[in-house]
Amino acid sequence: MTQTAALSPFEILARYERLSLAHASDTPEKLEAPGLWRGIGFRAGSRLFVSGIDEISELLAVPSLTPVPGTQAWLMGVANVRGNLVPVIDLSRFLFGERTQHTERTRLLIVRQGGGSVALMVDEVFGQRTVDTEQRRNAQQEDDPRLSRFVDERVGEPLLAVFSMGKLVRAPDFRQAAAA
Repeated sequence: MTQTAALSPFEILARYERLSLAHASDTPEKLEAPGLWRGIGFRAGSRLFVSGIDEISELLAVPSLTPVPGTQAWLMGVANVRGNLVPVIDLSRFLFGERTQHTERTRLLIVRQGGGSVALMVDEVFGQRTVDTEQRRNAQQEDDPRLSRFVDERVGEPLLAVFSMGKLVRAPDFRQAAAA
């Protein structure tokens, strides 16, 4: 009889958990390197952005949407995300007035805000991006007035605008989705 055969199912799961935690115990040290900032890269329209990895809670393919009458054109509708109704915002349309063309690369970035979450539709997601101290030192200011309230700097090669989801969800015009 093997050692695990004498254990109850709960004890086996607890043992697996202990082994897994022991194996992963040094993971945070490997992930947290001084001077590095991590974000999720994405494209909205023709612009490339990166937002803090802690500002985006989830990435999803675009599910079916239910339109909401009487709202701004950039509010695409609501989506059912695991039983929760989440408003879906076309980020390109909100920022630039240009509608996102839905393709197989189109994704939703789920962002938490006070009272729930909001989904931002973007043209594509590039995955995790790392910005180091040298890139931060060589950062450029945002010159597009439509973006300067959400973007403090542009970094890296190609230039990625560091986009603040927190500033976006607190913006009065973003919070006012009812049509005028």
